[in-house]
Amino acid sequence: MNRKEDNLQQLGHKTEYATDYAPEVLETFQNQHPEHDYWVQFNCPEFTSLCPITGQPDFAEIKILYIPDQRMVESKSLKLYLFSFRNHGDFHEDCVNIILKDLVKLMDPRYIEVVGLFVPRGGISIHPYANYGRPGTKYEEMAEYRLQNYKLD
Repeated sequence: MNRKEDNLQQLGHKTEYATDYAPEVLETFQNQHPEHDYWVQFNCPEFTSLCPITGQPDFAEIKILYIPDQRMVESKSLKLYLFSFRNHGDFHEDCVNIILKDLVKLMDPRYIEVVGLFVPRGGISIHPYANYGRPGTKYEEMAEYRLQNYKLD
């Protein structure tokens, strides 16, 4: 497997942490198995962001599941991207949808879903879910089905 064409900038270099939302740190590499469908799952149990009203920290586990096509997200760049939310103020639902949209734009996956399992604050926990299936394909139908039948495990 020749990875030179991927031109990864983060992997193997000193880590520089962004101080605010930084989608530009995301990087991809070539999927070595685009001929068939398979799942890739990332769990980020230490996600933090800020409440846009109070500035208080919000803590969550972010779960990202996707079926790649030609490009895949590189995990260190994803870690740095998710870390960039640490000083960023957005509601829980916004964070999940922003992550979904950024990853769709970056990779153009066949299918992707993002779940935010936010820790309760004020006695209420919020668990937003967003998904995407490539329009005009079976993945669009899959996205609709999974959204309609979504339940937290």
